[in-house]
Amino acid sequence: MSSQVKGKTVSNALTTEYEENLPLSSSYENAMQALSSLITRQKRGEQSHIAGRYGKLQRMSMYLKILGLEDRIAELKVIHVSGTKGKGSTCTFCEAILRECGFRTGLFTSPHLIDVRERFRINGLDITEDKFLFYFWECWHLLRENVTEDLPMPPLFQFLTVLAFKIFVCEQVDVAIIEVGLGGEKDSTNVIKEPVVCGVTSLGMDHMEVLGNTLNDIAFHKAGIFKPQIPAFTVPQLSEAMSVLQDRALELMVPLEVAAPLDIEKLKGLELSLSGDHQLVNAGLAVSLSECWLRRTGNWEKVSHNDGQGADLPDAFVRGLSTAHLLGRAQIVYDISSVPNSSGLFENSSGELIFYLDGAHTAESMEACAKWFSSVVKGSGNSSLSSMSSTTKTNNMEEVVQRNGYIGHKMEKTKHANKISKQILLFNCMEARHPQVLLPRLVSTCASSGTHFSKALFVPSVSTYSKVTSGSSFISLAISGKDLSWQFSLQRLWERIIHGADPVLEKSSMKESTEILPPCKFLYEDAPLCSPAEECFACSAVIPSLPLTIKWLRDSVQENPSIRVQVLVTGSLHLVGDVLKLLKR
Repeated sequence: MSSQVKGKTVSNALTTEYEENLPLSSSYENAMQALSSLITRQKRGEQSHIAGRYGKLQRMSMYLKILGLEDRIAELKVIHVSGTKGKGSTCTFCEAILRECGFRTGLFTSPHLIDVRERFRINGLDITEDKFLFYFWECWHLLRENVTEDLPMPPLFQFLTVLAFKIFVCEQVDVAIIEVGLGGEKDSTNVIKEPVVCGVTSLGMDHMEVLGNTLNDIAFHKAGIFKPQIPAFTVPQLSEAMSVLQDRALELMVPLEVAAPLDIEKLKGLELSLSGDHQLVNAGLAVSLSECWLRRTGNWEKVSHNDGQGADLPDAFVRGLSTAHLLGRAQIVYDISSVPNSSGLFENSSGELIFYLDGAHTAESMEACAKWFSSVVKGSGNSSLSSMSSTTKTNNMEEVVQRNGYIGHKMEKTKHANKISKQILLFNCMEARHPQVLLPRLVSTCASSGTHFSKALFVPSVSTYSKVTSGSSFISLAISGKDLSWQFSLQRLWERIIHGADPVLEKSSMKESTEILPPCKFLYEDAPLCSPAEECFACSAVIPSLPLTIKWLRDSVQENPSIRVQVLVTGSLHLVGDVLKLLKR
């Protein structure tokens, strides 16, 4: 053995020993730093900066071979799901259904909101820190030892995809539900050669810089996960998208079926755990995918023989659909000041602060978000309720956080007729998400249901695209030097939507508004009384820090016991995740 190889082996051994002797949290933060080093600075749509002669899927196959997984992933019984909207929800429903059927499940989704471990669920729970670290460092060291000029370390999502396969193979899951990251045909997950069944959720215009500017182009990429003669299901689509899916299915002799939205009557009096009418579409697809998986693996009779009369869903399906949980999608969180006491009643010493979180960032998903928000604030829709407190959690509260399910029975009894409800928007998005489309769609859809925002708050997200953080990572409260030009452009757009004209915001006023908070009365003023020329902010405000925004909302509610502040957080999954992280603390 050469001295260079010996040195390398000794170095790795020392590194491993060092990492194993670190406190778990420290080692976990080291893993987050290592993951952060895999983030590329490449913008979507740009030519890959990765050198070498291999394409992405070729590299993925090589990484799997290095880890000894190339043949073993063929043993996984996979449900593979692509689409524009509803991928995460559909996969989550599938996981819950098949877990309730008695199978050991593995679920890989993206992105994560609070902690990267959310992407890897085993039997419905995020993988534990110790197991994550065990599999993470094993993959990390093996890949680092085998990098070459033509085969560099994988970028972040490719590494996480490889890690998911490693976890699911080693954990010996019965079923692996895999959500596509972006597109389908060229996605890192498309190294799956023989899934049991494939699904395509609702298609729309998103990631055009990568997938193309027409629905036809996007549908072509999404159908790229189809495999010869492997059954596939989709949901009702626009005709131009459906024709592309059908053409690609025909080429590969894929039996393609359209799954009907779930009939709510089939839930036997229970509610879907994920809120919104659009979830009936996702649930219908999940039912078809799960039944097909059970039939093709020879397990359908075991599940259905005791339940089945006609078109009824098996009891296990109903349990899964009514208990599935997914952070940041039509989720309601009562802040600590609004957590009910032991008798189920709210304290009268302060107002109520309730967050409605949905990571909608396309025109279609924003419309669905607006319909859901309007429905629940008027008390006519089912709700995925949870309460977060850094100090106390009753057993019931703990259950809520875990299940993210419908437990409105106590909460609904606590509504006080004398409280004044104010709907507030907390918003941020990337420029590529076209806020000039998102915000008008949100306002018009809410208005059509009689819901109007008193105020809108525009804030920068805490998380960045250049760093992977954990749920316990440090959150900086510093606000100096932040570039808020994007938030001010969002504010101008909002004022134009509300008033039909740009607000009078001079540069000096903009600078001052980043250094001070609006007075508490800002929340209580009615929108029709606002004037763009008044106090530099009219129906909106730019606040330079998300932690500062949460504190200001809490302080404002504490000062006014007669108010119920209902905050819709949307436009970005990063923003939703940051709010959840702050509320959890």
